Amino acid sequence: MRVAVFVDAGYLYAAGSSAHFGQTLPRYDVQLDVSAVIDKLKEAACELTDGAKLLRIYWYDGAPVRQLSDEQRCIADADDVKLRLGVIIPDGRQKGVDSLIVTDLIDLARNRAISDAVLLSGDEDTRIGVQIAQSFGVRVHLVGIATSSKNQSTALMQESDTTVKWEKAEIETFLAQRVEFKVGDSMSRTSAWPASASRDILTECVDKFVDEHSEELAALQPNSRIPPQLDRELLRICGSRLDRWLDEPERHYIRDEIKKRTGPRLKHEANE
Repeated sequence: MRVAVFVDAGYLYAAGSSAHFGQTLPRYDVQLDVSAVIDKLKEAACELTDGAKLLRIYWYDGAPVRQLSDEQRCIADADDVKLRLGVIIPDGRQKGVDSLIVTDLIDLARNRAISDAVLLSGDEDTRIGVQIAQSFGVRVHLVGIATSSKNQSTALMQESDTTVKWEKAEIETFLAQRVEFKVGDSMSRTSAWPASASRDILTECVDKFVDEHSEELAALQPNSRIPPQLDRELLRICGSRLDRWLDEPERHYIRDEIKKRTGPRLKHEANE
């Protein structure tokens, strides 16, 4: 008997942050303890299958132009884990993740590689994979997060052989809110600024972004949080120019630069 674990990372981050913090936070505001979540998944697989041997954990996520974030690199390097990537389209949504889950689930079931599957997902698009895997004799155990009746497909829950829900206390063991220091905080961030070469490119991107979104940015209060849809677009544009994911200092830098250019100052300049 072998069990494989299938993790929809988008669902884990979104539902996990909602359960932990009371709201769905943007991915960049959430910090994942990779070792802790892998241990938790292995523990769940053992408990749900009465000790079946682990084949591996499949981790499904999206990445722009196949560039990995720091956490995705940790996932890819971890023992017993295979990272499987869809893509991030310009509006920030993932594409191709559900089809990867369905394909892997069916292939492993057809090849008799597993007797059980543990699925951490909420999307009804994975239900067809559950149905076909079950036709090959695989038992499917669905893991939900906290208010799973609200963030998981009812049809998917009904199709699965067993369902289990992770509560807030369990989510807290591997998810935390990322700490960011605002401009003016006592801890200096100068030493964490990007290298001058990338900083010049990022500054150019920010200047152009402010020009193109002046009306939306002018409505912001000084140092207020950038709306998620604008933040995703800004990260995408800057990442495209550098041809990679932005690191933490770079993300801090462009957000600080945006905040310096928003609100009343931008309104005044627009009216001159």
